[in-house]
Amino acid sequence: MVFPITRLRRLRKNENLRRMIRETRLSVDNLIYPLFVTFGKGVKDEISSMPGHYRFSVDKITEEVKEAQNLKIPAIILFGIPEHKDEVGSEAYNKCGVVQGAVKAIKSATPEIIVITDVCIDEYTSHGHCGLVKGDEILNDPTLELLSKMALTHVEAGADMVAPSDMMDGRVGAIRETLDDNGFDNIPIMAYSAKYASAFYGPFREAADSEPKFGDRKSYQMDPPNSEEAMREVLLDIEEGADIVMVKPALPYLDIIYRVKHELGMPVAAYNVSGEFSLIKAAGQKGWVDEERVMMEALISIKRAGADMILTYFAKEAARVLTA
Repeated sequence: MVFPITRLRRLRKNENLRRMIRETRLSVDNLIYPLFVTFGKGVKDEISSMPGHYRFSVDKITEEVKEAQNLKIPAIILFGIPEHKDEVGSEAYNKCGVVQGAVKAIKSATPEIIVITDVCIDEYTSHGHCGLVKGDEILNDPTLELLSKMALTHVEAGADMVAPSDMMDGRVGAIRETLDDNGFDNIPIMAYSAKYASAFYGPFREAADSEPKFGDRKSYQMDPPNSEEAMREVLLDIEEGADIVMVKPALPYLDIIYRVKHELGMPVAAYNVSGEFSLIKAAGQKGWVDEERVMMEALISIKRAGADMILTYFAKEAARVLTA
């Protein structure tokens, strides 16, 4: 292939030609919309670092889910903010908790939409960590029982899928066993398999009020320089029964998404996290970038890397572009 016989620009000269040879296609079918549910009634509290996103009470969240469904978004994922927190995150596995109540309300109002629930106790603990704490140590094995109880209450409330995000060793297997033993063997698990200890989670910590009260999460979330370890984490989750594996964050870890998809061939989710959203949103609001074009370019890059599903706070905005 040499110039002038080969001219790659020939197939770029108009939009119809570009459409015909486009290699990667992003669809609204690829989107999962994260939502925050909190206690109280009539609550729609905007998150300052995430413009356009809110903490909803149960009675308000159904309206937001209906809007998502009208935009053809196939799935949502729920994060809970309880009224009371304690050392063991007891509200996480309370059958009458905020997420459990939201699942029931959403499935009643919009039964067709897929409801995924985040399974992690950090939003429910007074110390803000994803596991039980003894001194300054985050305990792995005792936490597994609580995560399993939490997942079970979500599924009993009507959740279609559970998504453990805690990064405790063995939690996928523990949850799978608990669900199977209780007759929920057909409920899929979307595991946060390669979840890095990232600085891109900052706005989420505000949204979910889940900042650790001491230390950090580096002893259980992954070290950003590591890729081989990511593959080991993903393989372990698959062996324990994960149906979908996730890489989080997305944009700084496109190489990990690519490796997981192309080496393992599993359904892959990628989380376009709060910091990624807020950086684009802030730059767009200041007029430094074309926000819509940057949003779509970022999402397409995640899809091109190999993600089948993208959890993104841009879900509604992207859906409007994709279905226009």
